[in-house]
Amino acid sequence: MRRLLPLLLCLVAPMALAHQGMAMPTEAPLGASAAFDAQGRLWVADAADGHVRLRHSDDLGHTLSAPVAVNPTPEPIYAEGENRPKLAFGPHGELYVSWSQPRAKPWTGYVRFARSLDGGAHFSAPVTVHRDRAEITHRFDALAVDGEGRVVLAWIDKRDQAAAEAAGKPYLGAAVYYTWSDDRGAHFQPERALAQHSCECCRIALAATPEGHVAAFFRAVYGDNIRDHAYALLRTDGGAVQAQRATFSGWHIAGCPHHGPGLAIAADGTRHAVWYEASGKPTIWYGQLQPGHRAAHAQAIAGPGASHADLAVHGAKVWVAWNQVDARGEALMLRRSDDGGLHFGPARRLATANGAVASPQLLLREGRAYVAWNTATGFRLLATEDTP
Repeated sequence: MRRLLPLLLCLVAPMALAHQGMAMPTEAPLGASAAFDAQGRLWVADAADGHVRLRHSDDLGHTLSAPVAVNPTPEPIYAEGENRPKLAFGPHGELYVSWSQPRAKPWTGYVRFARSLDGGAHFSAPVTVHRDRAEITHRFDALAVDGEGRVVLAWIDKRDQAAAEAAGKPYLGAAVYYTWSDDRGAHFQPERALAQHSCECCRIALAATPEGHVAAFFRAVYGDNIRDHAYALLRTDGGAVQAQRATFSGWHIAGCPHHGPGLAIAADGTRHAVWYEASGKPTIWYGQLQPGHRAAHAQAIAGPGASHADLAVHGAKVWVAWNQVDARGEALMLRRSDDGGLHFGPARRLATANGAVASPQLLLREGRAYVAWNTATGFRLLATEDTP
């Protein structure tokens, strides 16, 4: 596979970062993740000066606490929009943080993890969760906790591509691997391959199912560089895993758009999803996944200039947020459905920024939706129109 990102990609996805073989732009490390815990406290994980740092807020993001360093010894940390530190909570107040650590060779990395069992006051020594320690891509980690309290981690991995190249065989893209912990992150199971031929640098979306499993939605590679998406359950019982094609846009491009999807699963099991493609004009799509078949109720949410969408669902309400580039700079946009995703209202501008911004993240608190948005001027938590 050629490792040069086509010029076309830079035109249709202005916020896309370079993929293997090109220089990564230098910009402020704005990649951050936010989440509400069971008590409604907001937590924010980002990176600064070689540390993953954790802050919290009891006033919906208006003020943030002094940061706690998750890793006491500084190390390189990926902290861009698609490859940012992650955080999740266990059923008994455990606080879990993961991140990708760059290695010496370009585009390589290890997936790192640390936990706090005392409410974020102290963290365990960071560990690398995968047993394969080759200096290749283990990056773009995704973190979730299943209904049994297992810590589940998935990432993009190039061990199979490296093995194929060593054997003189072709191999498109990377692969998705995952692991889990049955003891609150003290130890991790040997990693398992979830799917071969994934995109190399698009984030993986994880979401909990009503049955308590963790589902993954990610950009895969089909045929001769068709960059569509796949859906799979991350089995933690030793059973066989199967990733099924879930979008059929047919976007043919010999490069990674650095533009991962979003997934939110409703209480009734409906798999709400957003994804980006540019087989015609650049478009953010919404649809309800039917693995193995085309998504139901698929509809364009936003067009040229839109990027990095996320979504949330509560009852019949579905929210979609994204970044939008226009003549005034960066805008944070929102659309809402009140009928379970069958129809969406008009786009609404929530905020603007003159400088760089990170990918937005939709959060739920007591059935209300908020958008976490990290910008060059600071972290912001914005209420949607549903909040008083």
